[in-house]
Formats: sequence, C-alpha cells, structure tokens
Amino acid sequence: MLKWLLAVLGYALYRFPGAIVGFLIGSLIDNFSSKGKTFQTSFGSSQSQVTPADFELNLLSLASLVIKADGNVSQTELDYVRQYFVQAYGRDRANATFKVFNEVVKNREISAQNICTLLRERTRYESRLQILHFLFSIANADGSISSAELNEINRIGGFLGIYARDFESIKAMFFKNPDSAYKILEIEKTATNSEIKSAYRTMVKKYHPDKLQHMDEVYQKGGEEKFKKVQEAYEQLQKERGF
Repeated sequence: MLKWLLAVLGYALYRFPGAIVGFLIGSLIDNFSSKGKTFQTSFGSSQSQVTPADFELNLLSLASLVIKADGNVSQTELDYVRQYFVQAYGRDRANATFKVFNEVVKNREISAQNICTLLRERTRYESRLQILHFLFSIANADGSISSAELNEINRIGGFLGIYARDFESIKAMFFKNPDSAYKILEIEKTATNSEIKSAYRTMVKKYHPDKLQHMDEVYQKGGEEKFKKVQEAYEQLQKERGF
C-alpha cells in the first residue's frame, strides 16, 4: 500500500520520474516492515527466503562495514559501490536502495554476523565467494587494502562460511607477492607440475562464470575476473616452470 501512496506523492511532486522512484522506495520499505523480510532477519528476526531487495540491502550493509573499517570513508570506495549497484540493478533501483539504506538502515547497528548467517543459510556457496570478491574489490578501489579492511573482510568471510583456502585464494588476487599464483590455485610452492595442472582444473570448475548464471550480469562479470586470475596464475607457473 505504501508503494502506491509514495508513487502518487512522487507524481505530484516530480511527475512520472517521481512516481517511479516513489514506487521503488515504497516497495523496498514494504519489504522491511509488514512482510517481515530480510531487514528484520538481519537485525534479529527470522524469515524463510531472501528477496532481491533484501539481498541488495544486506550486500550494501556489508559494503558499508568494509568502507568504514579503517575509520577513513573513501569517496573512491563509495563511488565504486554506487557504480556497481547501478550496473547490477539500474540507476533508479540503485538510488532507491541507497535511499532506503540511508534512511532506515544506516543509523542502526549493523550486525555482520546476523546478515552473513542469513546469506550463508539461503545463498549458494558460489554466490558467497562472489560477495567476498566484491568486498575485496571495494577495499582495493582506492589503490590499497588496509589491515583494518582486511580484518573486516576476514571476519565477514568467516561468518559467510568461506573456507580458509578459498579466502586466501581470492585474497591473493589482490595482493601481489611471489606466492600469489600458488595461493590463487590453492597449492603449495612445493607442488609438482602434475599437481599444478590438477589444481588448475579444480579451480576452473570452482570459479567458472557459469556458476553465477543465477545472479545479475555484473556479478557474472565479477566471476569472470576471478576466472581470469586463475588462468593468469596457471600461465605464470607454466612460464616459470617451463611445462
């Protein structure tokens, strides 16, 4: 009911564009009030499934924790998140999500554990790996990942149920060191050439973009980035070892 009221109000103030934005905002608010959706779940209630609007707000909430982790709210990181949401959901829907977040969620204490428990129970593991990659991308948007940001992502990864080797694999995609290629492939430097080839095949299956066909296009592109890093790691070891 609220969405129609806001649509009428929006039309009265800003004509047709106002009606669209009002409807979107009303729809999102409805999700977090009378219907007992994920907003309530994330902050202390329970519900059986995650709606698209729920997922967006929970993802934005996790992003805000990473951005604020080092006490320095980077405009570059904020811009990265906004652009990501615009690419994933369109400008109007992204703006409505940010508006609801600012008005309803931002001033409340955000529980990473509650949000991640919900996502852990009701999303695929491949989706949670992509969420982790997204959080690393946010922290790296300004050119470096601080220790505070890394600790926060590590904490969220634990709540999401991400395996330690998978966490280190994705982390290695953002930290360059002599062991990065091995960590991306989830193997030790002592691995044989045969073991490297086997690990590569395993990682290709794990990070293949087809695993994210159920998600929006922008998440699939993120999956392609992980897949590309796996390929680059394998090619680097091929070159170094000459096989």
